[in-house]
Amino acid sequence: MSKAIAERYRYSYILLRQLVVSDFKLRYQGSALGYLWSVMRPLALFGILYFVFGVAFQVGDAIPNFPVYLLIGIVVWNYFIEVTIGSVSAIVSRGDLLRKINFPKYVIILAGSFSALINLLINAAVITGFILFSDIDIGLNILLLPLIVLELFIFSLSVGFLLSALFVKFRDINYIWEVVVQGMFYATPILYPLSYVYEHASLGLAKIMMLNPVAQIIQDIRFIITGPSAETIGSIYGNSAARLMPIGFVLGLGIISALYFRAKSKSFAEDV
Repeated sequence: MSKAIAERYRYSYILLRQLVVSDFKLRYQGSALGYLWSVMRPLALFGILYFVFGVAFQVGDAIPNFPVYLLIGIVVWNYFIEVTIGSVSAIVSRGDLLRKINFPKYVIILAGSFSALINLLINAAVITGFILFSDIDIGLNILLLPLIVLELFIFSLSVGFLLSALFVKFRDINYIWEVVVQGMFYATPILYPLSYVYEHASLGLAKIMMLNPVAQIIQDIRFIITGPSAETIGSIYGNSAARLMPIGFVLGLGIISALYFRAKSKSFAEDV
């Protein structure tokens, strides 16, 4: 049974591996700094945001280890953006290939997700460097980090499947998603602590914001690395079981997106 399953997905695995390698190699082809941009892009954004919010507006004064706190938010957000925006036109951009070769279409979206995951791991090394130069004691909670990253991967991939399938029929999806992610960026506690929301607005608004899986994931990673000063969905709701809400949403979206993508993929070659 297991041998039959392995043989069935062997072609998909080989194709996925080749697409991931080629995508990562071509990403910075022709640029002077090459793969260094994988690190320099988030660091450049970090430098700008740290100066504006940490130095000019002094938002970081109330947050222990603010540089690490901010960098975690930027790196996680960049991964989510890279996967979802890259997935929107992924199927359409490979239209010629789809019309010539019959292969599992989901491999295209998976390849983009794994390529972005490589960037995430590279940037995780940068965060580790920041941690080593900060006054941070890492506890056993760090063992939960792979599960949080898995949740991020599943959520980003699910959104990617849905957007890519929708874009084949509705080309406005690209512009709509750009507007949505702009709103999500400011509605996610990346640049500011969650306490600012319920202190200057309301606790109800903070609770709604934390239903966003990206916000929940960022805060969970911050809690694991920087400590209890980073509030989580459990602390905001006063119940650790509240964490099941965004997780349930991620799983539900994953199932719906996979089924929708599978149903629509049968006509991708004709529609693109």
